[in-house]
Amino acid sequence: MIPLVVDLDGTLLRTDVFYESILMVVRQNPFNLFRLPCWLFKGKAALKKQLADRISFDPSALPYNDALLSWLKEQKAAGRRLILCTGADSSIARPIAAHLHLFDEVMASDGITNLSRANKANALVSRFGEKGFDYAGNESADFPVWEKAHAAIVVRASARFIKKVADCCPVENVFSLEPLSVSVWVGTLRMHQYLKNALLFVALGAAHQLGDMNSELLLIVAFFSFSFCASSVYIMNDLLDIESDRLHPRKANRPFASCRLPVSAGLMLAPLLVLVSIALALFVNVTFLWWLMVYFVLTSAYSLGLKRLALIDCFVLAMLYTLRIVAGAAAVQVTMSFWLLAFSLFLFLSLSFVKRFAEIENQKQQGRDKIHGRGYHASDASLIQTLGVTAGFSSVLVLAFYLNSDTVIALYRSPQWVWGAVLVMLFWVSWVWMQASRAKMHDDPLVFALKDRTSLVAALVFLAILCVATVGSPW
Repeated sequence: MIPLVVDLDGTLLRTDVFYESILMVVRQNPFNLFRLPCWLFKGKAALKKQLADRISFDPSALPYNDALLSWLKEQKAAGRRLILCTGADSSIARPIAAHLHLFDEVMASDGITNLSRANKANALVSRFGEKGFDYAGNESADFPVWEKAHAAIVVRASARFIKKVADCCPVENVFSLEPLSVSVWVGTLRMHQYLKNALLFVALGAAHQLGDMNSELLLIVAFFSFSFCASSVYIMNDLLDIESDRLHPRKANRPFASCRLPVSAGLMLAPLLVLVSIALALFVNVTFLWWLMVYFVLTSAYSLGLKRLALIDCFVLAMLYTLRIVAGAAAVQVTMSFWLLAFSLFLFLSLSFVKRFAEIENQKQQGRDKIHGRGYHASDASLIQTLGVTAGFSSVLVLAFYLNSDTVIALYRSPQWVWGAVLVMLFWVSWVWMQASRAKMHDDPLVFALKDRTSLVAALVFLAILCVATVGSPW
């Protein structure tokens, strides 16, 4: 029986360990990004060796192509000799092969020779002879190998690609490519998170200037600028968090963690979105651009390391929410009040603690003592809950103090009605934390608020009260 040679990246695995290695090395130390060109100067095999020496993959946590893996087990049971042949470094390939207990031999890059394309083809011909092996692959880099192979097994490729492979050698088996749905792109860009950028309109609304068409146009442009910037950071965050996401019951379904989108696509899409975001910000004004850059730098720092620092991560999240309000004020040149800043900072700090509390409770239910990729232990839950409730009630207290300011008297015809808004906020903060303590909180408070009927009713009542306070009571 003719030996079967199997590629690793994109074939046996639904991901590419080369790109994931780069992400892991950069996450360990962001300055490694500047070392990559120096390592690459010595050759791609040397680069892969440098990356492999600095990271370690858990073979059991990697995303395997289950359909192919099942078929390979059938071939093995039938007595077929299986060889794992990959351009990945041998220190990565061999542990994977050992974990699967499936391959009779491993051929991989060794720090000197990059075993891909023509090098792989030549190595296989030298080992098995021309047309002396079948080859399972998935990309155009495998064509030199298929030209020397007896038959092809094509994995996750389009019909057009399969036809091109058939011109090189007979196709023995095909494992279909899963079509990309619109929902995959929506999930990648986190378009539901764009609602957070509605905070850009808060300062204009608080100044009672809604209805100014020029200001609203600028804020719409600013909204998309922030949204594209946020999407780029979400993509970067998902790429850097692939390992942690794969261990999470819900985040494991994210496009990159589940490999419905390749890591390489994210590495190209993230910088493109940043450039579009900057172009839109320049249309608004330079001050808004500066605040956008502050947001980008801070949220990037959060993704690269601050999110793994207990407490600091929650303070940074609160600042990121508040920065949206500040940037919105800068876009339309509205003066921010101290009360609005203080209220938003305390409120979003409370919601950040809700997010962490929900994650800790989720990990506790799975019997884990520590959140992977975060700085919290299961024993921190009660403290986080206390801090979060305190921050939430502090935001309500600031709103109450706001009632005694001259601003309220100047902006509202019936300022006494704003007290109703205080009561609504007091109820909602209490409600959110009650749901969190009952383990009914989504790990994203925004998603929870959008789906929770009580929260939606509270929001409508809050807005209705502010409208009555603005136009005056009919009684």
